[in-house]
Amino acid sequence: MSTTPATQIQPSHHSLILGFFYAALAAALWSLITPFSRELFDCGVDPLATAFWRPLLGGLCFAVYAAATRCLRVPFRDGLIMFVTGGLVGALMFGSFQVSIDKSGGATAVVLLYTAPAWVAILSRILFHEGISRTKLAAIVIALLGVILVSLSGGSHSQSFSTLGIVCGLAAGFGYAAYFPYTFWFVRKSRVQTIYTYAFLGSAAFLLPFSWPLHTAYSVSVWAQLVGMSVFTNFLAYIALGLSLKRISQVQSAVIGNIEPVLGTFWVWLLFDENFSAAGWVGCAFIMLAVFLLTLEKGARSTQ
Repeated sequence: MSTTPATQIQPSHHSLILGFFYAALAAALWSLITPFSRELFDCGVDPLATAFWRPLLGGLCFAVYAAATRCLRVPFRDGLIMFVTGGLVGALMFGSFQVSIDKSGGATAVVLLYTAPAWVAILSRILFHEGISRTKLAAIVIALLGVILVSLSGGSHSQSFSTLGIVCGLAAGFGYAAYFPYTFWFVRKSRVQTIYTYAFLGSAAFLLPFSWPLHTAYSVSVWAQLVGMSVFTNFLAYIALGLSLKRISQVQSAVIGNIEPVLGTFWVWLLFDENFSAAGWVGCAFIMLAVFLLTLEKGARSTQ
């Protein structure tokens, strides 16, 4: 039974529609990471170089935005912590995700990225001592079975098993999950554009040694793709997410966000002919079922 006071002002119908639209827009923009990455790889850009340019260019966009809104400057200690912690977590996520796309395919990588809710449940237990309910435990087991099936299927790219691709996909999911406590901690004292300025630029700094020597003699077309991926999947996607969370709850936004792996898989199937075997599709379904179960539990808990 909801404990929301009867006098609390509820969002208008128009505001809810806008909230759902922005959440869907953010998910759609994030889904473009896979086709952008595959195209850049085909143009000869190294996966870790792709991982470096994405947060660097996206972080510069946020830096301009933060400077324009006069919230770029923060206390030195806060800035250092955001740069280091956000940078390390982001470097893990961005770097691992690109390697997973390269080794196992975009569809496999984006599905493994969505093991993040299961990682969140585990991290919440370790860091915040949250209990693991039967629903959470079932979701974690189902997600694990899904990962096993996706792994045994050989992925969506070459249909040949890549240990590195699977491990990096799971590492990307872990990095994605770790962004939740990071954002939760800093959003109480800093604005979103400030947080992501330091986090993304920190990620680029930590990824630089892995993409060195840095190649910059790209064609105009490649630079356009690098800038496009950074602006659309980093800057605009996070702006859209922020606009959605001003109008709808995190749970509602998360439910809408589940279209990201669906769209990401669709793009690489349409443009690059990626596909799963039957076992792979069953594994995908298991992972998405686990995400759905965890989202449902979170939604039920928020209305109690």
